[in-house]
Amino acid sequence: MDFITVDLKERSYPIYFAYDSFDKLGEIAKKHVRSSKTFVITDSNVYPLYFEKLNESLIKSRFDVSYEVIPAGETSKTMEMAQRLLEKAYDYGLLRDSSVIALGGGVVGDIAGFVAATYMRGIDFVQIPTTLLAQVDSSIGGKVAVNLKKGKNIIGAFHQPKMVYIDTAVLNTLDKREILGGLAEIIKYGIIWDFSLFEYIESNIYEILDLKEDKLRHIIKKSCEIKGKIVSLDEKEENLRSILNFGHTIGHAIEALTGYERYIHGEAVAIGMVYACKLALNLGYIDEKYFERIFSLIQKTGLPTDYGDLHKEDIVEAIKLDKKSREGKINFVLPRGFGKVEVMSVKEDEILKVLK
Repeated sequence: MDFITVDLKERSYPIYFAYDSFDKLGEIAKKHVRSSKTFVITDSNVYPLYFEKLNESLIKSRFDVSYEVIPAGETSKTMEMAQRLLEKAYDYGLLRDSSVIALGGGVVGDIAGFVAATYMRGIDFVQIPTTLLAQVDSSIGGKVAVNLKKGKNIIGAFHQPKMVYIDTAVLNTLDKREILGGLAEIIKYGIIWDFSLFEYIESNIYEILDLKEDKLRHIIKKSCEIKGKIVSLDEKEENLRSILNFGHTIGHAIEALTGYERYIHGEAVAIGMVYACKLALNLGYIDEKYFERIFSLIQKTGLPTDYGDLHKEDIVEAIKLDKKSREGKINFVLPRGFGKVEVMSVKEDEILKVLK
């Protein structure tokens, strides 16, 4: 089976790429976790689609499976839900060598990973991402967290999975909005690291939107390689890894101000990328031609490029609460050229200028 490795020395792990191969999951997982006792966390959308396939494969490989289904959506990513799941893990008899399996999108991966990171000071964790966004982003790198009412991912940890299993057939059951949300993060990788990926998306955008398997597989694998490389160079986001936050400074502010309900994460990131590029244009870091190229591709996908009726002052206040702001300065990841970005300290009035 095709795979790449995220190189973290003794904590390195594989990312497997498959198509309609849930039946192989049990035997592969067996190689990467310490015991047969496992706790599957999934959500109400994914459970009827894929849980039985996963469960059959795990049981066939002699896993002792317990599971919990949480309500789908960002509103499940809370301390209250995490506590409920931790108590369930204890009730099910999970021990230090047991594992947690996340079967779902980014929310499931985040909260299941948080449970795995905190239960008995950390147990094995397996990611089976079922959205494009989770496949190319949140399932890789070990960042796990829950939200507070006033901010996203405020309570969390770094807890690397033992393996990630990406089955691209699951994307056929996603609605178009979720596909586009994932595509926003893939476009991000092209802007921050490898411009050839950006050009590939430009050239193949309509086939990608039609979910052509070979095109999708190419951009998913490329994105995973980029994310894996950045994580291996800077696991704890001390410097380089922060470039992955391109589009997220304004994106997270928009999500928080709309109660995580108006926009899905990738949509908020798309809007954030547009305004980060406007800021870079205003500050003279990129030219009009490059800005238009990025804006045009985002617009062509059908992703939103504007934050609607929110007030710019509220956005700036929300940005100040962001984890990426340090010592009162607002840090932005801004494009500086093809496939190149830098983390820059930006004044509040410069941000207000680009917000309408």
